[in-house]
Amino acid sequence: MCKQMSGVVVLGMLLVSTAFAQPATYPTKPIRWLIPFAAGGGTDVIARPLVQKLTDRLGQSIIYENRGGAGGVVAGEIVARATPDGYTLLVAAVAVMTVTVSLVDKMPFDPVKDFVPITKFANVPNILVARPGFAPRTLKEIVDYAHANPGKLIWASSGTGSAGMLTMELFRLNNGLQMVHVPYKGAGPATTGVLTNEADLLFANPGVFMGHIKAGRLRPMVSCSSARLSILPEVPTVAEMGFPGYENGSWYGLAAPARTPDPIIRRLHDAVVTVLKDPDIVAGFTRDGAQAVGNTPEAFAQEIRDDIVKWAKVIKAANVKM
Repeated sequence: MCKQMSGVVVLGMLLVSTAFAQPATYPTKPIRWLIPFAAGGGTDVIARPLVQKLTDRLGQSIIYENRGGAGGVVAGEIVARATPDGYTLLVAAVAVMTVTVSLVDKMPFDPVKDFVPITKFANVPNILVARPGFAPRTLKEIVDYAHANPGKLIWASSGTGSAGMLTMELFRLNNGLQMVHVPYKGAGPATTGVLTNEADLLFANPGVFMGHIKAGRLRPMVSCSSARLSILPEVPTVAEMGFPGYENGSWYGLAAPARTPDPIIRRLHDAVVTVLKDPDIVAGFTRDGAQAVGNTPEAFAQEIRDDIVKWAKVIKAANVKM
């Protein structure tokens, strides 16, 4: 009996030991990243360049999967319900982590309780672009045009709850504009909508537009940065155009399901922060108007909580509906 009990105890100790040892060897297989928007948007501009660098750093490939829809809820729910072992992660963005919770009555997950933030990749200011044939040339002319043609101006967004969408909603509300909103499943499809004249305007990240701007297919109107962007020095800020208070942008980061072991979170955090300092990544971010961050999990979590409160006020004031 004693020998049997001894065997059970030893076996139990071995199992516990193995369980605690697993995070130390992480990762041992490919890691799946869920991106909450369609391909070709601002999330891809920031997250895709990190994949190969992190693959080299972690020694395992990263499966990059775009799953747009419902303001990020589709991808968010998949990750929130995934096994918390570090092999299914969410590329976190403003909409899915801080906005949609104020737009959906019955969210299938809680962005605070059901995720462990790992680190923020970058902050990116938004810019407003127009199709080349759009008559207004300044922000003031856009306001005048919208007042003179209520319901005629059509603006695209990368989805209900996106940072660019909320910026435009707040601008529309504060200036008493009647405009038609067409939400897409990401900045990529929304950009196509403007390029094909389905919409007149779109707020999104500079990286989404730079090729089209240089080719003359899209016209930049204003940036939502506090100062002019080095990559678009000729483009004025919203404040310069006489409309202060609209400094805004997007951010992107990485999050894991709640209860993911802390050693795995720290391993991922350290790897991402190291990659964010890589000269190639820094140069690429700069070209796209982004600023690398790489904050701690604790700091990232606090920013998410603060942003939820901030955007809830804007959503209520603008009466935004999903």
